Amino acid sequence: MRAMVVEQWGGAENLIEREVGRPEPGLNEVLVRVHAAGVNPVDWKTRASGALVEWGAVPAVGWDVSGTVEAVGPGVGVFRPGDEVFGMPLFPRQAGGYAEYVVAPARHLAPKPAGLTHVEAAALPLAALTAWQALVDTADVRPGERVLVHAAAGGVGHFAVQIAKARGAYVIGTASAAKHDLVRRLGADEVVDYRSVRFEDVVADVDVVLDGLGGETAERSLRVLRDGGRLITLPGPDDVPAARDGVRALWVMVEPDHLGLREIAGLVERGALKPVVETVLPLAEAADAHRIGERGRTTGKIVLSVV
Repeated sequence: MRAMVVEQWGGAENLIEREVGRPEPGLNEVLVRVHAAGVNPVDWKTRASGALVEWGAVPAVGWDVSGTVEAVGPGVGVFRPGDEVFGMPLFPRQAGGYAEYVVAPARHLAPKPAGLTHVEAAALPLAALTAWQALVDTADVRPGERVLVHAAAGGVGHFAVQIAKARGAYVIGTASAAKHDLVRRLGADEVVDYRSVRFEDVVADVDVVLDGLGGETAERSLRVLRDGGRLITLPGPDDVPAARDGVRALWVMVEPDHLGLREIAGLVERGALKPVVETVLPLAEAADAHRIGERGRTTGKIVLSVV
C-alpha cells in the first residue's frame, strides 16, 4: 500500500511516499481503507523533530482518518466490513494515517457522521476532540458562561466556537479582521482583532479561556478570568502559567475517545457543528500540506484525499 513516511527528522521534503506492507487487524482492531486523512500541527511538529510520539520502525505520520472498514479482528462487535468510520487512532503512538490503510482499535473510531463526505469527516477527529475534551470534559462549560477562544478561525478554534455555542455559552473569539465574518457565522457573539487591540483591554469577566497559542497569550489570558475561571492551554505543560487565587490553569492533551467522537457526530448531524476545510490535496502532496500549515495562516483544516 502507499504511505507517507519520514526518512529523517527535519523539513517537509523528508515526508515521502513509499510502498509498505498492508497491516492486519489484531484483537479488538479493525482495518480501515482510508479515504481521507486530516492534517494537524502535531503532524509537522513531530515530522520536524520526532518528539512526543512513540514511533514504529518506519516513522509514518498522521492520525485523523475517515474511511471504510475493510476487515475486523477477533473480538470486534461494534463494526462490520463496509461500515463508514472516522477517528483518531492510537495517539500519541504512531498510527500512520497518511496511508491507504490503517489499523485501529475499534473503540478509537466511531460511525462517520451522516451527511459528511470523507474529506469533511477527516477534518474532525483530533481538532474537534481537543475542543470537546477541553471545553466539555475539563472545563464543563455551562449555559450562560462567557468563553474566550483564541485563534477562533483555526483548526481547534473553529470547532471550539461551535461547541461552546452548542453548550449555551456566550462566545468571544480572537482572529484577524479578515476572518471575523467566518467566526461570527460559526456562532461567536463577539470577535476581537488581536492585531489591532490587546484582547485583555476589551474582554473581561470570562469563565473559560481556551488557549491554543501558549506563551504570552496564556499569561495575559489570566487577566480576563473572573473568580472561578478556568484557563485551558493546549501547546504544552510548559505553557501553563502560574494561576492566581480563584482561577485554575491547566494543560490538556487530546486522547482517543469513542464516546467523544459520537457526541461530535451528534452535533454534526443536528447542524450544530460543521468542519471548515480550506485546502484538499492528494496524499502524494502531503509535504505541501505541511508547508501550507507551517505558515500559520490556515482557516479551518487541511485534508489529504487518499482515494
